[in-house]
Amino acid sequence: MTEPTATSRVPVRFSGPGASSAPLTWGQKAILEDIRASGWTHNVTDILPLQPGVTAEDVAEWSANIMSRFPAARLCLGTDEAGRDCQVVRAGGELFMDVYDFDDTVDDAAVDKYTDELWYKQHFARFDLHSDWLMYTAVVRHRGVAKYWVWTLAHIIVDATAVSLIMSRRYGGEAADSGGDGAATDELSILDLGHREQTEPLRAVSDRAMRHWEKHLREIPELTFGPSTHPEGRKGERFWHGRYYSEAAYLAVTAIAERTKTDTSRVLLAVILIAVARGTGVNPVTAKVIVNNRFRPGLRRVVAPLTQDSVLAVDVADLTVDEVVARVRRVSTTASMNAYYDPDQLDALTASLDAERGSSARISLRINDRRVEAREAAEEEARAGLVTPERVAQARGATWLSWDGTIEHLPEQAFITVEDKPGAVLLQ
Repeated sequence: MTEPTATSRVPVRFSGPGASSAPLTWGQKAILEDIRASGWTHNVTDILPLQPGVTAEDVAEWSANIMSRFPAARLCLGTDEAGRDCQVVRAGGELFMDVYDFDDTVDDAAVDKYTDELWYKQHFARFDLHSDWLMYTAVVRHRGVAKYWVWTLAHIIVDATAVSLIMSRRYGGEAADSGGDGAATDELSILDLGHREQTEPLRAVSDRAMRHWEKHLREIPELTFGPSTHPEGRKGERFWHGRYYSEAAYLAVTAIAERTKTDTSRVLLAVILIAVARGTGVNPVTAKVIVNNRFRPGLRRVVAPLTQDSVLAVDVADLTVDEVVARVRRVSTTASMNAYYDPDQLDALTASLDAERGSSARISLRINDRRVEAREAAEEEARAGLVTPERVAQARGATWLSWDGTIEHLPEQAFITVEDKPGAVLLQ
């Protein structure tokens, strides 16, 4: 792979309000369990092409604004007086932005490939959650022009919607302090949320969710798909990271959404469950589906990780795609209403059921639709109803599958995410 001609590090200094501590939020507890089970921090990372005229200094200023403006960006893990994990927001400090320079002799394709490799490396980079600043920022320059911004945030401070809120206000200034509807930024901070989830009304919400979980946990086998058919894995490696990209699939999904009068998230979930059932021979398919919980009062614009697992089971045997979509629409609504809970309470329930069964049962398929901006565009396309079989056929060439590398460990047998890619279905 072509290497940069030169590299440098630019200091990014910042300070902001809200320095204090609080109990972990439920979303943080859920992510921390994933981190400890898998050994990596489930980073949220992306490559942002830069507009002409944007400089590395501009990106450094954006990065400083993010760290200053949002308490979650200055967060790390700490320990409370009882020895339990807690969240700590720091007042300020300094991180370093990497700048990678490529000279005139390097072609564009080589720079793009290096940037993609940097994205992959940062996706699986490991933050020290107790001491690091949980943001990585870098600029790739080619022929003296800033071409890409590669950024990474640890999942314990954000989810996909929180990232969208941050990036929409990265420039600073008055316009950055409000959303498109003129609402103020954060009615509730990440620390406020940690305290709020200790109150009785939200404990009752968690109790209701446990009744839903118990019903499903009592019915599941020990593993979603049973023992591994090929435990040696692909090329001797058990866990692999791959990406699937298809513009034709995007058009097909929007056409199904228009025909069934539902949203593209439920269509994607339905067709993924059908593919899993066909590929494994397991039916009904039981899955954990990640819910962003933003529909709950007061949580729409909170910069914090609010995503948590829901649980659902769908029998797809002998059904058409439209029938599976209708079934998914029913069960996913119930699942979403029971996806906000204290993970410690779910751990206790699972342990109790394991003792009752005499064996451990786990749901090892997880699906996460992380789209934000691309979801809105897809819904508009579905409502327009302009997709034809001819358009789908013409787009089939814009489809690819890549195996990017191995992953040391995962708690699931399969973890499928739908990425925020406009105009295409991009699965990881």
